[in-house]
Amino acid sequence: MPPQDIHGEHGIVVQAPDNIRAISPYQPGKPISELAREMALAERDIVKLASNENPLGMSPAARDAASAALVEVARYPDGNGFALKAALSSRLGVGAERIVLGNGSNDVLELAARALLAPGRTAVYSQYGFAVYALATRAAGATGIEVGARDYGHDLDAMGGAIRPDTRVLFIANPNNPTGTFIDGDVIESFVARVPQDVLVVLDEAYTEYLEPARRYDSIAWTARYPNLLVTRTFSKAYGLAGLRVGYGIGHPAVIDLLNRVRQPFNVGSVSLAAAEAALGDEEFLARSAELNDRGMRQLTEAFARLGLEWIPSAGNFVALRVGDAAAVNLGLLRRGVIVRPIGGYGMPEWLRVSVGLPEENARFIEALSPALQGRTAQ
Repeated sequence: MPPQDIHGEHGIVVQAPDNIRAISPYQPGKPISELAREMALAERDIVKLASNENPLGMSPAARDAASAALVEVARYPDGNGFALKAALSSRLGVGAERIVLGNGSNDVLELAARALLAPGRTAVYSQYGFAVYALATRAAGATGIEVGARDYGHDLDAMGGAIRPDTRVLFIANPNNPTGTFIDGDVIESFVARVPQDVLVVLDEAYTEYLEPARRYDSIAWTARYPNLLVTRTFSKAYGLAGLRVGYGIGHPAVIDLLNRVRQPFNVGSVSLAAAEAALGDEEFLARSAELNDRGMRQLTEAFARLGLEWIPSAGNFVALRVGDAAAVNLGLLRRGVIVRPIGGYGMPEWLRVSVGLPEENARFIEALSPALQGRTAQ
């Protein structure tokens, strides 16, 4: 048979809904193996500071639990995640009926969109907010309302003013990715209290474990007072389980029930469930990760100050810095075996986002940054 045109008038691609064909797929950070192929570099010589991963890797306790769970991978995992939910319930002081598990917290964001958004409905999110909010909204056939940022972060007053009668979801990231901006807890709670109760506020706290103790607040307790609040968190960042994909949401039981109706069966694998449960109990590893991040953030920002560069103060494990022609500077870094994240797709073409790494990884980046800024090619 001759090749068929799948894009033409009678092809399958054009049969997809307009909202699906209009989506630009999410672009993850460049893998080390890909850069090694492109630049003919040895993988061991490449530093990746692009995806906000924990440079310490995973907790030893989580690694042991994951290894032990491999024995049972021929069997389906516990579709309800009983043991992990029980551990979260004990740690957070909420009933298991208030917890939904996800294939990363990204999955929980998607569940919220699928459960409450549809054509003719809207979702509100901030300029420079996490890209998945817009993607999930469009995939559901709904219309996104992007509200202009204030100092690269959320303008909550403006976001509240953007809510329409057809708005069903409002997304907030705190700290925000990719800018790292942070909003005090009392400000967020006051805002949630003003949001109409038929609008679900999704509070994305993927980086909350990196917050300084003085900045922490108990958003989990708020879910008992505000039935329209869903708090999402992840094991991908501070817990170091990005490759295993485990996240969770905390909310009112009726909201959690809705999310479970659209959740895929067995959306979290057995190895991931076991690793997450063990990671949750390794408080020493979590504290060490946060302390390493604090030192690394100082190492990076002190270098930026020496170089006269502008950066956005960050409460996460990454920092955005202004470099001018970010595409050119990024290419210079790649040629030197350093992977960071250009954020032109967020409307910030002069900025790069850099994850905090190990001290020696941060030093490699700092060493490569000066010549990359000057446009010199690697020797």
